[in-house]
Amino acid sequence: MLELTEFYMSVMSVHVSCSNASVRHRVLVYIDLIILPSAEMSLHGKRKEIYKYEAPWTVYAMNWSVRPDKRFRLALGSFVEEYNNKLVGLDEESSEFVCRNTFDHPYPTTKIMWIPDTKGVYPDLLATSGDYLRIWRVNDTETRLECLLNNNKNSDFCAPLTSFDWNEVDPNLLGTSSIDTTCTIWGLETGQVLGRVNLVSGHVKTQLIAHDKEVYDIAFSRAGGGRDMFASVGADGSVRMFDLRHLEHSTIIYEDPQHHPLLRLCWNKQDPNYLATMAMDGMEAP
Repeated sequence: MLELTEFYMSVMSVHVSCSNASVRHRVLVYIDLIILPSAEMSLHGKRKEIYKYEAPWTVYAMNWSVRPDKRFRLALGSFVEEYNNKLVGLDEESSEFVCRNTFDHPYPTTKIMWIPDTKGVYPDLLATSGDYLRIWRVNDTETRLECLLNNNKNSDFCAPLTSFDWNEVDPNLLGTSSIDTTCTIWGLETGQVLGRVNLVSGHVKTQLIAHDKEVYDIAFSRAGGGRDMFASVGADGSVRMFDLRHLEHSTIIYEDPQHHPLLRLCWNKQDPNYLATMAMDGMEAP
């Protein structure tokens, strides 16, 4: 299994030709985990503690669904040299994983996220990042591509996306980070009903040069109302804070003493005054 640093060096350090059909494709694996109360008990009447699924490929990215009617659904991404993706669920009676459906995804997915819809009022959507940001619509029988978000339509080349985040307060907002030093904030729109389906589309709300080098991660903060503030980390070794209401400047809130690239950041969900990050090849999380 490729380590995270190896993945970034091999995949994210070069621009990908989006029109080059000869590029070998890696697999995104999408897994749905549904655990129902009747399936949670073992033969001895105790709650089962571990549900295990052994994939035939290297597992890479994952994310839990937060919809109230899909509380135990899990999406997984794989890293293999093929073009095959699976939806797997836990059977109610046997308490075993079973395949639900399959769908294709070009290149490895650097991140997977279900729409942060805790009330179940939005369409059932799944987002992935890789060469582009893709929004997928999920139902019981199939998963289909709803829209592909690309802010560089005048070129056959694209700067791979290293990560993205979905705004929990306003699920119509997504932010992506890229190796081209930029962060892009996308607006998601649910259009008029066609038949019984709400069409989903997206547009660029703003794009900004966020760092001096590649940007490796982005995350919205719950501070200031939870909608407008986000942070990013990158190869320049800094954590930078942005406010969508005042994008003319940013604040560097941390710099790695050795200027090592920072790969990931994560906000404290209980107290937005705290965040954690990690450096490439580092053994600590400042």
